[in-house]
Amino acid sequence: MTTTTRDTLLTEADLERRAGLRRMKTLATALLVLSAVVFAVAFALEDAYAWLGFVRSAAEGAMVGALADWFAVTALFRHPLGLRIPHTAIIPNRKDEIGVSLGEFVEQNFLSDEVVRSKLATFSVADRLGAWLADPVNAERASAEGAVMAQGVLRFLSDGDVESLIERLAREYLFDREWAPTIGRVGSELVVADHQRAVVDALVDAAETWLSEHPDALGEVVSTRLPRWVPGFVGGLADERAHREVIGLLRSVRDDPEHPLRVAIDGYLVDLTDRLQHDPAMAQRVEEIKTEFLQSPRLRSFAGQLWETVKTTLSDSLADPASELRSAATSALVDVGVRLSNDRTLSAKIDAWIADAAGYAVQKYRHDLASVISDTVQRWDARETTQKIELQVGRDLQFIRINGTVVGAIAGVGIYAIATGVHALFV
Repeated sequence: MTTTTRDTLLTEADLERRAGLRRMKTLATALLVLSAVVFAVAFALEDAYAWLGFVRSAAEGAMVGALADWFAVTALFRHPLGLRIPHTAIIPNRKDEIGVSLGEFVEQNFLSDEVVRSKLATFSVADRLGAWLADPVNAERASAEGAVMAQGVLRFLSDGDVESLIERLAREYLFDREWAPTIGRVGSELVVADHQRAVVDALVDAAETWLSEHPDALGEVVSTRLPRWVPGFVGGLADERAHREVIGLLRSVRDDPEHPLRVAIDGYLVDLTDRLQHDPAMAQRVEEIKTEFLQSPRLRSFAGQLWETVKTTLSDSLADPASELRSAATSALVDVGVRLSNDRTLSAKIDAWIADAAGYAVQKYRHDLASVISDTVQRWDARETTQKIELQVGRDLQFIRINGTVVGAIAGVGIYAIATGVHALFV
């Protein structure tokens, strides 16, 4: 047994509906045939048995009702008996109009601000979202899905475009402004707050540690400058003494907050920050350095390195479920869920925002959303549309044929009884 192309488009549920439709069609047709058989027998024997007139009338009415409803049901989907009778095959011939009407019905009765707001008012989106996110399992799932989306965005972004954006932003917000006044003002505030002391301490500690770990760091910086007649061992002692003196100097600077070197550094920084703010020559020098950097390929290289570092770090963190980024995101989502569940004021505000957003979206895009229905129906093949609709409602429509047969039989016998009674009264 071969399968037609249209059959291959049917789902398992559609096949079940088609089987049910065929059974109902067979039952409705069987009742019509039974009515015809009963009518023929009753018509033939009516003269011998007067009571068969009631049976004949019932069968006759049943046939009329069955045929009329068969015509009505069939005319929805196709031409009865292949005859192109006007106003038949309504669905395939008026498919596009039906799609437009259905879209308009949905737009007017479902996609309205009142309907959406009244539906949202029946439950709290914030409460449901909060209860869901408060569960760490759900929060971790949301975090994982967000990580997948973020990774997709990172892969989608063009490295060249991002680097150009970083370079453009750097030029606009960093390099288009004069550096000297800003650097001087920030530096002056840091010096006033004594923040430079921490930097000096760090530099001194680093220098002392490095010199202690590298005793030969100064090399023969002293001995090579001594006269040649000085014995060699004296030069070695001088080098060792110089090494100890430098370390001692660093330790004294570290331990004495008022060491002359510290005071000298503070004075230099005060003078430097003041010149940066008020000395045109110093400002011009800073601008020259900035311009030199802008004209060199280092800025583009810096933008590329910055983006590559950020991209690699983000990608690795997003891909690792145990990363600090993923853990922090999960924890933050749980906190949001708990707050939404407990803070009634916040949840009410969020529900109001959601209602406003939904109402705005419906008002602005209701026609576009409804047009999806009409556009989809217009793209359907007429035969395919007929088949889809008939499979959905055809089985129930066969009950119309069955009911028509039964109602026709009752109407037929009723009319015959009334006519017989009236005739008996006046004859």
